[in-house]
Amino acid sequence: MKFAVLDLETTGHTAADCMIQVGLVVMNEELQVERTYSSFVRPDKLIPPFITQLTGIDDSMVADAPTLDEVLVELIPLLDDAVLVAHNVGFDAGFLNQALDQCGYHAFAGRRLDTIELLRILYPTITSYQLGAVSEQFGVAHDQHHRADSDAMATALIFAESVRKLQELPLLTLQRIAMLLDAGSDLAWFVQEQLLQVESQTTIDMNAYHYFNQFALKAGEWMDEEPSLPSGTPSPIESMSFQQYLEAVTNNFKELFPTYEEREAQSTMFQEVFESLEAERHLLIEAGTGTGKSLGYLIPSLYYGIQQQKKVVVSTHTINLQEQLRGRDLPLLRSVLPFSFRASIFKGRGNYLCLRKFESKINTRDMSSPMEDTLTAAQMVVWLGETETGDQEELNFGNKGADFWSTVASDADSCLNRSCPWFKRCYYHRAKHEANIADVCITNHSMLFTDIRADHRLLPAYEHLIIDEAHHMEEVAGKHLGMQLSYYSLSSTMTRMYKDSRAGVLSALRFKLQDEDDDHQASWLETIDTVVPILGEIKEHWDKLFEFLYSFAGTSVEGGTEGAAQAVCRLKKDQLPSGFEYAVTAEENLHGDLSRIIRMLDKICTDIKDRVETNTVQGLITDLNGAVRDMSRIRDDVRSFMKMDQAAAVYWIEANTTYRHRSVHIYAVPVDVSSQLQQYFFDQKDSIIMTSATLSVQKSFQYACEQLGLTGMEESGRLKTVQLPSPFNYREQALVMIPRDFPQLKGAHVDAKYVERLVASLAEAAAETKGRMLVLFTSYRMLRQVYDPLKEALAAADIGVLGQGIDSSNRTKLTRRFTQQPQSVLLGTSSFWEGVDLPGDVLTCLAIVRLPFQPPNHPLAEAKAELLQLQKQNPFMKLSIPQAVIRFKQGFGRLVRTTSDRGIVLIYDTRVIDTYYGKHFLYSLPGPKIEHMHLDQMVPRMREWLKQE
Repeated sequence: MKFAVLDLETTGHTAADCMIQVGLVVMNEELQVERTYSSFVRPDKLIPPFITQLTGIDDSMVADAPTLDEVLVELIPLLDDAVLVAHNVGFDAGFLNQALDQCGYHAFAGRRLDTIELLRILYPTITSYQLGAVSEQFGVAHDQHHRADSDAMATALIFAESVRKLQELPLLTLQRIAMLLDAGSDLAWFVQEQLLQVESQTTIDMNAYHYFNQFALKAGEWMDEEPSLPSGTPSPIESMSFQQYLEAVTNNFKELFPTYEEREAQSTMFQEVFESLEAERHLLIEAGTGTGKSLGYLIPSLYYGIQQQKKVVVSTHTINLQEQLRGRDLPLLRSVLPFSFRASIFKGRGNYLCLRKFESKINTRDMSSPMEDTLTAAQMVVWLGETETGDQEELNFGNKGADFWSTVASDADSCLNRSCPWFKRCYYHRAKHEANIADVCITNHSMLFTDIRADHRLLPAYEHLIIDEAHHMEEVAGKHLGMQLSYYSLSSTMTRMYKDSRAGVLSALRFKLQDEDDDHQASWLETIDTVVPILGEIKEHWDKLFEFLYSFAGTSVEGGTEGAAQAVCRLKKDQLPSGFEYAVTAEENLHGDLSRIIRMLDKICTDIKDRVETNTVQGLITDLNGAVRDMSRIRDDVRSFMKMDQAAAVYWIEANTTYRHRSVHIYAVPVDVSSQLQQYFFDQKDSIIMTSATLSVQKSFQYACEQLGLTGMEESGRLKTVQLPSPFNYREQALVMIPRDFPQLKGAHVDAKYVERLVASLAEAAAETKGRMLVLFTSYRMLRQVYDPLKEALAAADIGVLGQGIDSSNRTKLTRRFTQQPQSVLLGTSSFWEGVDLPGDVLTCLAIVRLPFQPPNHPLAEAKAELLQLQKQNPFMKLSIPQAVIRFKQGFGRLVRTTSDRGIVLIYDTRVIDTYYGKHFLYSLPGPKIEHMHLDQMVPRMREWLKQE
C-alpha cells in the first residue's frame, strides 16, 4: 500500500478555474516519504488578486511554467495504485479529475482519505482543523502556507502522525469506530485495515484506561474524590495573618518569575476583596485592563475561604472566562499559594455528556444525519479516553455536531440518577460532587439564575460570591428570570421524540416493546401508533402559529451579523396587531393537542416503568419522560406569552427575513430586575464582590447601583465602591484622535458620500499603520457598505480586509486570521467590542465609527424608557448614555492590553466633541491623550506620534 498526498493551488473554487501549482508527497506503507513532486502550472486565465494575496503566487511566476498536460504526464504514474490523501480530499480529487478529463485521461478511481476527517476523529479537542493551525500544534515546519509543495509535505507529516495515533488507540475504541463508520466508505476500509493489524498484536492494558460497557474511559468513578481538607481538620493557615500570606505569595511569585513586580492596583484589590469578605459587606470594584483582576479576587478569596473553611463561589459571564481561569489562573495559583486547595468548574447541565444516552445512540445507530453524526460519534468515542470532565467545551464539533450533542447532553428530566448504570461515572454528577467538595467553585452568571429557578438545588450552599464581568449581570438576569422560546424549541423536542419509523425515542421504544411478554403490550403499541399522527397535527399548529407571529414582526432596517434583515415587534396587550385573533386560535389548537398527547404519554410512561424492568426500556422511558416535560413547559410558556399576563414584563417577537417563521424567537422579559437581584442575592448573601473593567460612568457607580438593586446600600454601610487606577500610562500609550470636520450621522441612514469619506480616511490610516487595525461598527449594514470599497482602496498597498459575517461569522477564526496576517484590517460589530485580546504589535490602530448607543426602538429599551418616564426621569441620560459609555469603554479597552502596547484610537463620531453629553464618553476614558483636528491633519499626526518612543 502506498499513499499519494496531494495539494493543489488554483485560481478559485469553480469548474471554470485552473490549477496554478501541484504538490505531491509519495509515502510507503511504513509512512516514510519515498518521493516528492512539485510544479507550477501555466493557467488559461489571470490569477485573481485575492489568490495572489493568499498564496503569494502571481502571473509572472507561472508565465513560463509547464502546461497542465505536461504536469499530468509526470503526475499520473505517481498516483498509480496509490491511496489519494489530501486535506479536504473532495476539493483536490475533484479538481484533479476535472483536469484529467480536460486532457483526455481517465478519472482517478482509487481510494481517497481526508486528513480533516481523520483529525476530527482522532484529535477531537484541537481548536482548529485548518492546515496551518494543525501544523503549528503538531510542531510541523510549514513556512509557506497555501503553497502546494509546503502544504503537501505538511499534510503528509500530519497524516503519518494521525495513523500512528489510530494504531495506538485502545482496542475497544478502535473497534467502536470501525463499527460506527459506514462499511462502504474508504475511511471505514482504512480503519478496518488498521484494526486487523492492531488486533493481531495488541492485548488490553487494564491500567491505562477504565473500562465499562465496552468503552475505554479516562475518568474513573467520582465518588472516591475527597475534599482537600477533611471535615473537622483545622485550617493549615489558621494562625497566618493576611499580610503574612500576601508576603509568602509575593515571594513565591518572585522565585517563579524573577522579573515580577507588584502592581499597586492589584495589591489594593487584594486588600479590598479580603476586607469585604471579612466584614461581610458587598463591594463594587472597577479594575481596568492590566490590573490582573482574576488573581486580584482569587488570591484573597482563597485565603479567606481556606482559613474560615467557607465556600466561595466565583461567577463569570462567559464559559470562555471559566476556561481561562481553569487553564491559566488556577495552575499558576497552585504553584504560588502556601497551601493546597480544591477548585471546581461547574457549568449548566447541558454542557456535560450523558453516557447513558450516548451509549444508547451508538448501540441503536440512531443518526439523524448519517455522515456528520457518525463522524461526531466516532470523535466522541476517542474523546472518552481523553476527557476527565465530559464537558462539550473541549470538543471541536463539525457542522452538525451541536445538533448531535443536543441529543446526548445531560438534562434533569431524563436523568435516572442512582438507578442509572453509568451513575458512578456520570460527568454531570462528578462536576456537582466536585463543586460540593471544592474550596472555590467557578460557575457562570447563567448558572446562578438557573440555580435560583431550581430552588438552589444545583450549586453548593454559599454565602460569599464573586461576580466577574459584573456589567453583564443585569442583562443575564433579565434573560433567565424571563422567558425565551424559538421555533426549534418544540420542533427539536418532537424530532427527538419521533423522527421516522427508525429514529426517535418512540420508534426505539416501539421496537423494544415488541419483544416484551406483557398483558399491556398491545395497548402500549396502540398508544404509540395513536400518538405519532397527533405529533404531525401539533407540528402543523406550531408552524401556523409561528407563521402568524412572523407576519406581525415587520422588517426593521438593520441586518444581523449574517446580513439578513432583522424583524422585531413588541406586543402590547391593549394594542394587539391586526389578525392576532388567528394566532390565538392556532395557540388554542396547539394547547389542546399538546395537553392530550402529554396525558397519553404520561400514562404510558408510568405504566411501562412499573411493569418492565429491562435497562434499555427504562432508559427510553426516562428519555420520553424528559421530552414530555419539555413539551409541557413549552405549552405553558406559549400560553403565558399569548396571554401577556405579567404587567411588569415586556413581550416581543424577533425574526429574520431569510429563514422567516423558522427564525422566530419570542421573549417575555422583566423590565426591571433590580428588586429581584436584591431579593435573591444582596439581601441573602453575606458578601458579594462585583468586578469589571467597566462599571462606572464619569467616575460614578450610580448607574451600576441602580441596575443591580444596590441603591442606598453604600449609605447604610452594606456596600463599598472602589475605582482602581489603571497600571498603564495611557497618556503615553494611547492617542485618541477626533476629526472635527467629519460629517455627523443623522439616524440609521448612511449616504454614499459619508461612506466615501469614511473609507478614504480608514484607507489612509490603515496604509500608515500597515494594517494592524480594528474598526468597530454598531451596525452590520454599515460594515457591509464599507467592506468592498475599503478592500479595493487597500489592494494596491497589499493590505487585506477581514469582515465579520463576510469572511467568517466566527469571532475566534477571524481573530486568528487577523493575527496571522498582520497586514490586514478587521471590521467587526457587536461581539468585537469586548472580550477580544490583541496584544503587542497585532493591533496599532482602533477606529470607532459610531458611539455604541442601543437602538432606542428595541422593545426592552423602549419599555425601560417608558418606566423611567413614569418615574419622571430622563431615559436618555439615565439609560441610553450610561449603557453606551460602558460599551464605549469596552471598545476602547481593545487597544492597550499590556504595559508595552502603544496605539491610536480614531473616533469618527463627532458627537463626542459637539454635544453636551459627549463629555460623558471622553471623561470616562482612563486618561489617554485626546486631540481633535481636521481630517487632513490626522495621518501626519499619526506618523509623528508613532515615531515617538
